[in-house]
Amino acid sequence: MGVEETARAWVAEHWKGVDDPAWRRSVYAAGYATPSWPAGPGALGCSRTESEAIRAVFADAGAPGACRELAPFNEDPWLNLIGGPILAFGTDDQRERVLGPLLTGEVDQGCLLYSEPGAGSDLAALQTRADLDGDEYVVNGQKVWTSGGHEASFGLLVARTDWDVPKHAGISFFVFPMHQPGVEVRPIRQITGGSRFSEVFLTNARVPAANLIGGAGNGWKVLQVALAAERRGMGELVLDSAGGPTATERRPPLFSRSDDLVAAARDAGRLDDPVVRDEIMKLHIWRLVNDWTAARAIAELRASGSSSLASLGKLANSRILHGSAALRFRLLGTRALQYDEAADPEGHQVDHDVMMAFINSIGGGSDQIQRNIISERVLGLPKGPEPDKGVPFNDVLKSDATRSLG
Repeated sequence: MGVEETARAWVAEHWKGVDDPAWRRSVYAAGYATPSWPAGPGALGCSRTESEAIRAVFADAGAPGACRELAPFNEDPWLNLIGGPILAFGTDDQRERVLGPLLTGEVDQGCLLYSEPGAGSDLAALQTRADLDGDEYVVNGQKVWTSGGHEASFGLLVARTDWDVPKHAGISFFVFPMHQPGVEVRPIRQITGGSRFSEVFLTNARVPAANLIGGAGNGWKVLQVALAAERRGMGELVLDSAGGPTATERRPPLFSRSDDLVAAARDAGRLDDPVVRDEIMKLHIWRLVNDWTAARAIAELRASGSSSLASLGKLANSRILHGSAALRFRLLGTRALQYDEAADPEGHQVDHDVMMAFINSIGGGSDQIQRNIISERVLGLPKGPEPDKGVPFNDVLKSDATRSLG
């Protein structure tokens, strides 16, 4: 039997109409959780086309949990963020221990322990240290702007394990257990009034050496795979309110809608204003071109398994988010002067979107970093000056390693 027929027979035998932990574990054990990943725990080594056929079989039966690798980033972010690094650099044991619980639903929330007070855009300047002690590493340092840190059961941690080599060469990448002594998570009060981000203080916290991905000193290479996944995700979709297609619907030709902007102009009585119409058309074109870029990236991924377009999509999405929110804000008129959800829910949402647009311009590498990546990796332009290139990190001038925000 072919892959599709085998899957149909398996579903007919095992699916009893109950989506519970036992069912998810059986999907994982059969390799249907991520069938197009390289053969190993939870995977069969199928082609993407075969995986799509398997997904259709499960969907026809109403059976969930299969073909998770095909889901849009925003539906399965942590599988995307850690899946690539472990598939590229990890071991079968790490696939089983780390990815298995994600695929079976036992774990669903992580956090990114990347940025530091003195290492944001220049992330390779990080100073959180991990020192080997037997079969564990002892971790000391501070991370900041950590989304969901207070809810996470694990973190993707980059820490310095060697201070006597140039900065990029001394970094290691860990899957770090958050629920342990020595981990203090402090929420950061944002301008929106929420506390989505945290600063995380690590004091003699421990991580098993078995959770080191890719070996000591290879963390920068591992991190690039994780960052590429994050950038793809951040460039994947404009705000849901834009009415554009979801990632699962994306098949050329693509036609992004701008219903949200048209509705905002109509509600403001300015749909016939030529200046507003021109602005809507400009944003519509940006959205459409970004969808074309996404379609091109998908085609490249299917053909070769990689794409250099993640930074283009992320940078374009930043411009779209800022531009769309700014236009809706201007159309509100005096309603935009208050930030009160009870008094004006729509005005509150627009104000909130204006402020939250900065997440896409900073998270996963700032817009300026994306421009550097595009210039060097897409356009092939020369790199800028690197005064600390080849210098042991111990000898490099550094910012403060820790800083309290409250």
